[in-house]
Amino acid sequence: MHAKISQTNNREVDTMKTLIQGVKGARDFYPEEMAFRSWLYGKLANVSNRFGYQEYDGPFLEKIELYAAKSGEELVKEQSFVFPDRGGELITLRPELTPSLARMVAARQNELVFPLRWWSFGPFWRYERPQKGRSREFFQWNIDLVGANSREADAEMLAVACTFFKDVGLSPKEVAIAINDRELMEAELLSVGISSEKLMDVYRLIDRREKMSPENWTNYASEIGLTTDQLTSIKGLLANTQLWRNSPALTYIFELLNAQGLADYITYDPNIIRGLDYYTGIVFEARDMEGGRAIFGGGRYNNLVSDVGGQPTGGLGFAMGDVVIKLTLEKYDKLPRINLSPARILVTVFDDASIKASVLLAYQLRTAGLNVELYPEVVKLAKQFKYADRKQINYILVLGPDEVMAGNVTIKDLAKGLQTTIPVSLVVDYLHKTLDE
Repeated sequence: MHAKISQTNNREVDTMKTLIQGVKGARDFYPEEMAFRSWLYGKLANVSNRFGYQEYDGPFLEKIELYAAKSGEELVKEQSFVFPDRGGELITLRPELTPSLARMVAARQNELVFPLRWWSFGPFWRYERPQKGRSREFFQWNIDLVGANSREADAEMLAVACTFFKDVGLSPKEVAIAINDRELMEAELLSVGISSEKLMDVYRLIDRREKMSPENWTNYASEIGLTTDQLTSIKGLLANTQLWRNSPALTYIFELLNAQGLADYITYDPNIIRGLDYYTGIVFEARDMEGGRAIFGGGRYNNLVSDVGGQPTGGLGFAMGDVVIKLTLEKYDKLPRINLSPARILVTVFDDASIKASVLLAYQLRTAGLNVELYPEVVKLAKQFKYADRKQINYILVLGPDEVMAGNVTIKDLAKGLQTTIPVSLVVDYLHKTLDE
């Protein structure tokens, strides 16, 4: 007997050893996770459509040279999944979508109607350490306005973001969008003695301030060639929360958002500079007010289309990942209550003699546009009722011998604890009326 137990345990160990694990940083979307993803997609689509944005998408694979030119060294060398194809060309899983958008616009620039309003929601990949709020594979909302260089366009993009927050129930006390203007920062930095050649280095320095210790940040400033006096001047600029008043553009944007009742979501922060190299104008980040976690980021990129071979045209947009927004909604108890089952009706199978009647009833209901599950085998009704309860299916239809003989169906409403028996000929109208209540 002991030998048999030992053999069984060995088999269990062998089974555990053969269980293949998922790729690190990638996610399984069980129905619960998929339900949230679908709900989020619906919210994003609704907001995007209300502002007149068209849905599009780009390829999951791109040449690494598309990002090497303008996205920044860190993204290309440290965060991208890069591999050679069979011809030896370096390919990457897309880490972001804006360069693909610019390439697509440049390819058909003479055929498109400007200004473009495009949005997308799809998967992206970045090779970084998985942690709470960050995975290597994620879904991201990208929304862009291309072909308009106006401050009205800048304000519209911020209005889209504010409207999304309102739609999902996040208030200005819970989230805020911090904005800055690279044109303003460029003028201010030049005025304190930073050369134009060092501007991109200083932007990266500012972008990394919150990610580094004060000592390491100071050392990094020294490494890029800044003097102590220059660093002191930069710190002074970054501490000036009224710096936006020197920018007619930011002043006007605040006025437009205030007129729409959205200004409570917006704040000025000179530390917002964004790490990607292609930003040229306003830049912004949405943050959780209780903890500072970044929810999304974006800005204006007036040179990107021409950098990938097109004619010069301005654009701006932002991107938001699904992982962080879900954590934010969860934190503030704003996650939706989602019924995981698309079907609210279960047709039971009473016995072998009534299987055909149950199949035909389910077919009749589906033909009438109702979402219906048919229990797939003959088991005790108690088990079928328990299944419906666990799946949050409210309506159970029973066709036993008495119902079949009389041409009736018994309907159990689990939510209300009610039961009624009606003719099968009336069941479609009854359910449509009941489900609409």
